[in-house]
Formats: sequence, structure tokens, C-alpha cells
Amino acid sequence: MIPRYTRSEMGRIWSEENRFRTWLKVEIAATETLAEAKIVPRQAARAIRELADFRLERIREIEAEVRHDVIAFTTAVAEFVGPESRWFHFGLTSNDVVDTAQALLIQGASEIIAGDLRELSDVLKRRAFEFKDTPMIGRTHGIHAEPITFGFKLANWYSETQRNIERFDRAADDMRVGKFSGAVGTFAHLTPELEEKMCARLGLKAAAISSQVIQRDRHANYLATLAVIASTLDKIATEIRHLQRTEVREAEEYFSEKQKGSSAMPHKRNPVTCEQISGLARVVRSNAQAGFENVALWHERDISHSSVERVILSDSTTLTDYMLAKTTNLLDTMFVYPERMKANLESTGGLVFSGQLLLDLVEQGVSREEAYRVVQSHAMRSWKEGLNFRDQVMRDQNINARVSAKTIQNAFDLKRQLRNIDAIFARVFGKSSSRRPAARRRS
Repeated sequence: MIPRYTRSEMGRIWSEENRFRTWLKVEIAATETLAEAKIVPRQAARAIRELADFRLERIREIEAEVRHDVIAFTTAVAEFVGPESRWFHFGLTSNDVVDTAQALLIQGASEIIAGDLRELSDVLKRRAFEFKDTPMIGRTHGIHAEPITFGFKLANWYSETQRNIERFDRAADDMRVGKFSGAVGTFAHLTPELEEKMCARLGLKAAAISSQVIQRDRHANYLATLAVIASTLDKIATEIRHLQRTEVREAEEYFSEKQKGSSAMPHKRNPVTCEQISGLARVVRSNAQAGFENVALWHERDISHSSVERVILSDSTTLTDYMLAKTTNLLDTMFVYPERMKANLESTGGLVFSGQLLLDLVEQGVSREEAYRVVQSHAMRSWKEGLNFRDQVMRDQNINARVSAKTIQNAFDLKRQLRNIDAIFARVFGKSSSRRPAARRRS
């Protein structure tokens, strides 16, 4: 875990204390299941349930000697349990405990991330409706293209977030599996039926088949899904960074009265939150690659994946949680400048309506080739000489001879360009969501 980017609830899940507490939970579930099956004496299971405990310092002390964390753990617990500890960890191999406990830890982390995604979704929906009818220029290749609304942009991010919610739910559910199948997965000491009961006791499904470990394609898929979520957040942050550029300045991240942008330049208002999100997304994406490398292990297991997972699972979930919270707050508090959006939209003197003019000329009987040539010639001249495209077209006698002035004027109608925004919103949010959601009250 990276303390600087760790929120408290997620930090607690991946704490060393909680990891061993989760191991203990798995061990107790296994022992009680075996006691019910009359494999472990009931008094032993009761003693383990009531007395089992550990001290972190003692586990670390033992591990320094034996160089095996699970043995250090079981030895430290045995010191609390006493004679009945001979039944502790009975019939299990280390990864029966480690992998099953890891599934529980990931489940806890996933519940936090699922909540984060819902909060992001709520903010995106609210702000999308807030700016549903706020016109701005749409850009392709960074160049003015055709009009959109800022709410349309936000609705696109909302729709992508809904897909991320669905992907993440599937990936998290795929990780909700445990295993108690032994050293190579053949149930040499227990049975599949006992495994299913142990897992059910923990709220998990039993992996249909495993080796000494749960197969790492599941983990790779989970990490890849986190990487996709991080990429969406990077996409949002990158867009806001572009919109905050001085020469654009259509939106910007919140900047408090006491905030400083530069030690040398007092005027600076830098998109530091956006840049942080974009930077951390790179870490989550790179961790996904490490997850792919963990899929291929030697035979029924080696430990080349183990050291990697001690880093990437906690870090990727921790960073995703952090970035989701940061992005939600970024969107919730960002400054939006509709007048600047309007000014930028109008800055090219109607050039952004060239596509509609082309189609209108074609509808009036002008060949597409001629219509394109005429419209482009005016557009290129307007670019080069800083002329008003709309005025140039209106004064073109050749065009006026072919189509009416009303037709030309209609080509530059902004409302006409944006007439389907309501229909798009109905597709994204549902027809029942036509009303703007209530604004969240800020403290």
C-alpha cells in the first residue's frame, strides 16, 4: 500500500493485522466444519474458536527464524490455544488459507470500490443534467468539429461508468471463490464436499478445480478490470486538463482561496488533481500487466506470483479507490464556464456548421463534389484570413443563385444541431430520467 494515496477504510482492509485476522477467520471456519464432520474433536474446535489469537510482533519474530509466514502464523496462534492447537490447520496447506483469505480481502476491497463507482455515477448524472443544454464546441483531433453540449460529454462518461460497474461486478464475483483442496488440488486429505461447506461458511463459492492455488486468470481479469476503470478516470481527467488550458478555459478543477499553484508564478492555477489521477492510472495499468505474468506458474504452483501479489492487489485496489474518490470530488466541485464555451464555439465565425451547409446544398440539388468544393474554399479562406465564414457564404452569389437565404441561415442554426440531445439522454438515463436530479447540498 502507498500511504499517501490510501483512504482509511481501504487501508484497514489491507493492513497486516487484518490480513492475519482474516487468515484466522478461515482457519476457524475450516476447523468448525471438520468438527461438524467429526474429523476434529468438538472440544478442540471450541478451544480454537474461543482462544485463538496472535500478536503481530510474535509472528514477525517467528517468521524471521523459519522464513515462512503461514508457519509463523500457526505457531503464534498455537501459543494462545495450547494443547488443542494440534487440530489447528488440520488437513490444510498454506495456500488453502492464503488464497481463501485473499478472496475475502478482495471482497471487502471490492465492496468499497463498488460504492465508489456508484457515487461517481451519481455525480456524473447530476452534472450531466445540469449542463444538458449548455452548448460547447465538440473537438476531434483537438480541432473544432461540430457543436455538442457539456452535458452530452458528461453523459458519455456516465454511460462508460455504467459499463465499468457491470464489468467490475462480474470481475469481483469471479474472485469470490475459496479452495481447501490441498497441496496439489486433489483433496488427498479432505473432500470436495468439505471444501464446499468451508467456503459456504465464509460466504464464498468453492473453485470447481484448483491446483495448490486458485488459478490466476481470475486475478488477471480482476486487475485488468481495475485498469479499465483507471483508464476511464484518466480519460476524464485528461479532458478536464485540456478544457482548463488557458486558451480554452471552458472548465477547471476547483481551486481554493488559500491554494498555491506555483512557488515562482503566483498566477498559476494548475490541474494538479487531474494530473495526479492520470499519473496513478499508469500504475494501475502497469499492475495489470504484472497480473497477466502471474497466470503462468510452474506445474501445480510456484511462488513467483506471491511477491507480486503482495504489491499489486493491495496497491491497485487502494489506488482505484483513491482515484474514484478524487474524480468524484473533481467533477462535483469543478468550475464550468458556459460563456467561455459559447465564445469558443462562435470564435470561428460559423466554420463548425460547414457539414450541415454541405448537406443542405446537396438536398437543394447541388452535386456533393461541387458543394464540398464551394464550402471548403470559403472555409479555408476564413481560416487563413480570419474572416467570418457565415458572412462569406451569405455573400456568395453562386450559392445564393442555387439556394434561398433562409436555407443558408438554417444551416447555421445551433438548436437544429443539438435537437437530438434529449433523445440521447433518454437512451442513456432512461425516459423516466428526463427531469434534472436534485443538486447535492455541500457542507
